[in-house]
Amino acid sequence: MSEFVEAFRKLGDPEDRFDIDYWQKQGPEAIFEAALGLIMDAQLLKEGHADEPRLQRTVEHFQRL
Repeated sequence: MSEFVEAFRKLGDPEDRFDIDYWQKQGPEAIFEAALGLIMDAQLLKEGHADEPRLQRTVEHFQRL
């Protein structure tokens, strides 16, 4: 079962760190999975399918300019 967390704040509140604190508690794996989900959703909307994210590429050559 998913955990739901709510915060009621005013928009633009300079002391509102809810999102930052929430995602820092989740850890890097959860952040990556959420970002990948957004990428897949965007690809599904744009191209009509979400088979393989376009951002996954193999680096064949890397050089400093």
